[in-house]
Parts: sequence; C-alpha cells; structure tokens
Amino acid sequence: MAEADKGISTDNIKGLVLALSSSFFIGASFIVKKKGLKKAGASGLRAGAGGYAYLHEPLWWIGMITMIVGEIANFAAYAFAPAILVTPLGALSIIISAVLAHVMLQEKLHIFGVLGCVLCVVGSTSIVLHAPQEREIESVKEVWDLATEPAFLLYAAIVITAVIVIIIRVIPRYGQTHVMVYISVCSLMGSLSVMSVKALGIALKLTFSGMNQLLYPQTWTFTLVVLACVITQINYLNKALDTFNTVVVSPIYYVMFTTLTILASVIMFKDWDGQNASQIVTEICGFVTILSGTFLLHKTKDMVEGSSQSLSLRLPKHEEEDGVLDHEGIPLRRLDSLRPK
Repeated sequence: MAEADKGISTDNIKGLVLALSSSFFIGASFIVKKKGLKKAGASGLRAGAGGYAYLHEPLWWIGMITMIVGEIANFAAYAFAPAILVTPLGALSIIISAVLAHVMLQEKLHIFGVLGCVLCVVGSTSIVLHAPQEREIESVKEVWDLATEPAFLLYAAIVITAVIVIIIRVIPRYGQTHVMVYISVCSLMGSLSVMSVKALGIALKLTFSGMNQLLYPQTWTFTLVVLACVITQINYLNKALDTFNTVVVSPIYYVMFTTLTILASVIMFKDWDGQNASQIVTEICGFVTILSGTFLLHKTKDMVEGSSQSLSLRLPKHEEEDGVLDHEGIPLRRLDSLRPK
C-alpha cells in the first residue's frame, strides 16, 4: 500500500505532467527548427556546411525557445520524480516529431523505418522501466562525491576524449554522410549533462525547501558543466537536423542519448550492484531491440537515398541539373515530370 501511495504522490504527479509537457515541446521544436534551418539555408550558408545564417532566422529562434521550454520542463521533472518515471516519456517526443514532420515537412518514412522507430522506443522503454531505482540524494555534496569517484572520472575522460576525436578527425570526413557522427557528439555530451542536471535539480529543490545549496561551489561547477554540454549539443544537433531527415535524427538521438545516460547513471550510482538476473537479462534484451531498430532506421535512409540516386540515373542530365531541389535533394522539375498527367 505504501508503494501505491508513493506512485500517486503529489510530487510524482507534478513530475509526470512536466515530463509529458517536455516531450510535446521538444518534439515540436525539432520540426520548427528544421523549417528555420531550411529557410536560412536558402539565403545563406547551411548549418550542415558550417554556416550560422540560422541565427538571423526568427523561425529557428522560435524552435530554440520551444526546445528550451521543453528542457526546463524536463529539468523540473527530474527534481520532482524519479528518473525511472521521467525518462521513458521522452519517447513521446519521437512520435510527436515524426507526425509533425510528416504533416509539415512532407518527410516520408518507409514502413520499415516506422518499425525501426517502434523497436527503438520499445527497447529504450524496456531498459528504463527495468532499471533499478535511483538512490536517495539529500545534498549536492553527495552527488559531487559520486561524480569524483575513479569509475565515473574514467567514464567522463573517455567521453571527452571521444568527443574531441570525433570533432577534429571524424566530422570533417564523415559528418555530411553518416548520421551517427553528429548525434554521437550530442549523446556523449548529453550523458554528462544529465548527471549535472540531476545534481542541479536536487540542489534547487533543497534550496526551495529551506536548505540553501547555492552556497556550495559544487552547485556552480555542475552549472558550468551543464552549460558547456548544452552549447555543444545544440551546435551539433543543428548540423544533424540540417543534414539528415528529421524522422531519422530524432529516434537515433533519443536511443543513443538514453542508452549513454543509463550507462553513465549505472557507473555513477552503481545501480547494477543490487539487480537480479531477470532485470539484467531484460535490459540486455532492450539493448538488442534498440540495435535492431537503429539498423532498420539506417536501412530506411539507404533505401530513400538509393531510390533518389536511381531516379537521377534514369533521367536526362539537363533535367538533373535544372530546377530547385526539394528537401530530399531531388529537383522539383524532375518530380513534376514523373507525376501522372
């Protein structure tokens, strides 16, 4: 009975409402920002090519504000409810993003891509729902002690090193052709930012309850980490959205972000120490499901690109060179010539 009461507590209800609101705003922000990026790219250097013309585009800023509102709601949700309740609801942003992309951007998703999205959501949800309960934290100093243990310091060092290598060596060669490159940077940095966000959420909640945590330097250190990670995530997420299809970017980003966040949480909070075999096997099955969904999403992208390339080979060269390109890179005149008269 105590568990049931806990499940419908006022704090849990607040966290649930905030998490649902966050998913809606974040899902919508992907589409609004993509429209802003496309509009800015028509009159300036595209973000995917290293340009920043989108900073002068009001539509992009509307999408940015929408995402910030969603992230603030998500931030607040973690302060009120456990991660096991908040994190799975992030999957709703994928569904919202996919539906809006279909309606507003005319970005079609192959049936196997739909199945890939479903597998990604099911796998991620399975992992999160069967993850162990997070430990109770009563001070930001407790989080700092966990973050400075050797295991998590090693993880953080690996993440930062990987991000630097990807930015310097991998992005110049493969950033425009492999969707995983930009998303990897966002997800790796995101796993570190969530740990800091959780610390800040606890600090603010304790402060509002009368125990001031703003006096501790650890609180401000976590704030700087969040800012650095978020700025990096925004920059490379913009590049990913401008270069690749939104309905492909959103699920893969969610899957990688969720997976790495759970890994970071397991290392930092030592969650697996108290798990039984059934829980571990379920989480492994969740990972396999995620990998299957990601594979299908990649194959869907290949099929779409392959059909576009085949169409290009079948049409005269002068038609291929003439006309305005649509969002898939196919000249509109070519598309008109294929429509039934």
